[in-house]
Amino acid sequence: MKLQDSLLRLKKFQVEEKRRRVAQIDSMVAEFSRIARELEQEIDLEEQRAGIFDIAHFAYPTYARAARARRDNLNRSAQELMTQLEDARARLEETLAELEKAQGFDARDRAVGGVAELIAPPDDKSLGLRAAHG
Repeated sequence: MKLQDSLLRLKKFQVEEKRRRVAQIDSMVAEFSRIARELEQEIDLEEQRAGIFDIAHFAYPTYARAARARRDNLNRSAQELMTQLEDARARLEETLAELEKAQGFDARDRAVGGVAELIAPPDDKSLGLRAAHG
């Protein structure tokens, strides 16, 4: 039974680790998206201030150009993280299934062990103790 307990603890640890990873990636995607939205607003403000909206124009604001590049990089990173998030969620589901399977084995083993104790013929020592205490 000690092996079963160790296996269950390991599976629970793995599930929690996978949950933390999913949460971490999810928060990174949210943070990147938030920063990209803020950059978009700054780009709009800079373009309005300069009165130039064509990125190919020679006088297009340098800050707006740099903010666009940063925003685009953040959006690409967020897309890559979304792929990692899908993968992490799939791994979490697999690990949860493994945990449920291990818990099912543990419950079955405990039930079988309990039934075996009820079915097993009493040994002489236990009879002697019962007679002495009974």
